[in-house]
Amino acid sequence: MSEPLYFQKHVFFCMNQRDDGRPCCADRGAQAAQEHAKRRVKQLDMNGHGKIRINKAGCLDRCEEGPVMVVYPQGTWYTFVDQSDIDEIIDVDLIGGGVVERLKLPNT
Repeated sequence: MSEPLYFQKHVFFCMNQRDDGRPCCADRGAQAAQEHAKRRVKQLDMNGHGKIRINKAGCLDRCEEGPVMVVYPQGTWYTFVDQSDIDEIIDVDLIGGGVVERLKLPNT
């Protein structure tokens, strides 16, 4: 028998800031997107133990494809442009259990 996961879904937003001129998620709106996701999940009463956790992460090493976020436990990587993209990921993936194919990044 396996224990249930502490969080049903755990989301990490890359917040990496590079100072050498290379692309980075911090320069592409990652902070605002993460804050929006956290607010929206809380408004939907989907945050906390057994539900959804929205976190900031350091470099996820995919900034060139960014901004990026990854959803665990399934390991689905997404890019996004605006709050409507974040809302779609929340509605379709985090709550609905599907995948937003148009925003999904390859795992390789």
